[in-house]
Amino acid sequence: MAIDTPATIAILGAGPIGLEAGLYARFMGYDVNIYERGQVADNVLSWGHVKMFSPFGMNRSTLGLAGLQAQDESWQAPSDDALLTGREWVESYLLPLSRTDLVRPHVKENTHILGVTRKDQLKHERVCDEDRDETPFLLHFEDQERIQTAEADIVIDTTGTFGNHNWLGSGGLPAVGERVAGDRIRYDVPDFLGKDRDTYAGRQTLVVGAGYSAATNVLALAKLAEVVPGTEVTWLVRGERSPEEPIKRIADDTLAERDNLATAVAAAVNCADNPIRFISGSWVDTIKPATDRDKLTVTTRGETEVELNCDQVIANVGYHGDRSLYEQLQVHECYATGGPMKLAASLASQTSADCLDQAAVGAESLMTTEPNFYILGSKSYGRDSRFLMSLGFEQIRELFGLIGGRATLNLYADVQGLLSK
Repeated sequence: MAIDTPATIAILGAGPIGLEAGLYARFMGYDVNIYERGQVADNVLSWGHVKMFSPFGMNRSTLGLAGLQAQDESWQAPSDDALLTGREWVESYLLPLSRTDLVRPHVKENTHILGVTRKDQLKHERVCDEDRDETPFLLHFEDQERIQTAEADIVIDTTGTFGNHNWLGSGGLPAVGERVAGDRIRYDVPDFLGKDRDTYAGRQTLVVGAGYSAATNVLALAKLAEVVPGTEVTWLVRGERSPEEPIKRIADDTLAERDNLATAVAAAVNCADNPIRFISGSWVDTIKPATDRDKLTVTTRGETEVELNCDQVIANVGYHGDRSLYEQLQVHECYATGGPMKLAASLASQTSADCLDQAAVGAESLMTTEPNFYILGSKSYGRDSRFLMSLGFEQIRELFGLIGGRATLNLYADVQGLLSK
């Protein structure tokens, strides 16, 4: 829905997509506020020690590069084929981008969005009313001082999914005892060879998950075991997988680092003196303190039903977006993924499991049933994990073509013209 400048756009989240959307909006002349619960790119920094599969060229925009070079002629971008760690991406691109003159004044760090609604309207009021968008959005947020409110004409949710983990138990519910044992369970990718080394060195760890995060953790623990005797890992996968191919390889994978991980973890699992016990076709049923109170006893169900003793559990079982932020808005959500319905329906027709095979699905798919409220980035995909930054850039381009009333608008292609004005 077209809205002229200088309308106010509230962007939730100062991660990669939030920063890029803010930059695009500022180039177009909109008034922008970017609200960030912590610091810029906090979620990326939490896995900052991990090397990315995709090269830098897939994780930056032409607009971002141009803005940084205009800000500082001495700034040098990483090469487009560089495989950066999360921290390197933040330090070389995302943080400098957030500090450019176009973006910096509009980023509000340590500002926790509590919810978004329509001013003076309840969720069930003015349903299907074409004039609903005449009422501004009202944001409630908490900063270091107090709870406050702000209004906006457009809201773009780019808060992502990382940090809102799924549960270990059957059917997606918490396993019995999972909440109680929370301080012994991680849902991310620890830095085993760095700051988290002492927690896992010489101990028994259960890794649960069938994806690349689990494989990354298993491989890192195997490397830790090479230098610290007694380090052991059990790898539990819910689906049927063979030890020969615990991570299914993608034929002719163009992301070499992704394929390298799949082959390396298979080699580690099948090494004669490996510290890895691989179990497939099972899931976690219960978690409770062991007889030795320093350990946990984990009971599994499925093809292989066993009782495991371990010191720590790493649950790489996926993430989902925090939909409570907009629970007072009229957003039609997919019953399977939790993403906005139009986009979810469009994505359903793209059946390849390889994220590189996904394509943008058009500006209309970004529209929700709440006028001028949009969800971009990984959160827009719900529980579909095939999102890529390059798709996010295309979402931004399509969305601002829609907001600006110019479907052919493409600042990424016309960036040099912008800078010469």
